[in-house]
Amino acid sequence: MVISSLENQRVKSLVKLQQKKYRDLENAYLVEGEHLVEEAIKASVVLEIILLEGEQEINDFPCTFVTNDVMKKITSLESTTKVVAICKKQEFSSITGNKILLLDEVQDPGNLGTIIRSSVAFGIEMILLSENTVDLYNPKVLRSAQGMHFHIPVLSVNSIEALTYLKEKGYTIFGTNVVNGVDARELDHSSLNKFCLVMGNEGKGIRQSVCELCDKNLYIPMSEKVESLNVGVACSILLYELGR
Repeated sequence: MVISSLENQRVKSLVKLQQKKYRDLENAYLVEGEHLVEEAIKASVVLEIILLEGEQEINDFPCTFVTNDVMKKITSLESTTKVVAICKKQEFSSITGNKILLLDEVQDPGNLGTIIRSSVAFGIEMILLSENTVDLYNPKVLRSAQGMHFHIPVLSVNSIEALTYLKEKGYTIFGTNVVNGVDARELDHSSLNKFCLVMGNEGKGIRQSVCELCDKNLYIPMSEKVESLNVGVACSILLYELGR
């Protein structure tokens, strides 16, 4: 059987997963395209596969076939994909690891995706997302992360509570501020056993209440011609320096 009606209730339920409130309600989300579906299968989080009519069924998973028009309706992609997977969220309940990244109200999906990839590349062991940070399962975040969210635990937290807990556990909290900042290249790497790097909002930076919990500020020396760096780029540079 192939679903062809855009008014089909099953189709409507899948379209709703493009919205955060329904992803939270169903504890599920969509990944779109062959690469991300393959990564989801490897991560053992796939609940069901949605295939374009005429495609070969994927073994070991319940599969639903849909027409081209229905696939366009379900996905957020500009061009039609052959496959979409419904995935269960990966849930984590506590902070783990010695190398932590906390994102304080980062709101651009592309930035979060880039930061996730860099975090995996440079040895971060957990990412913490503050209140008002873009949803991990936003379709644009998932496309930008290219499946790397399957390889690192991500936990939503209250920034103040999380940083207070980390300080009590002996973590060094690094903020990102030029004022009273330390050149990231001059860090004493022998003291970087347990740390949390905090990156702030694209326009406002780290909130003052969060800044007050930071032990040390870092900055990236650069040409005076450049006022600031994109938060995804800046975070990647700092993670590289912290991981050297």
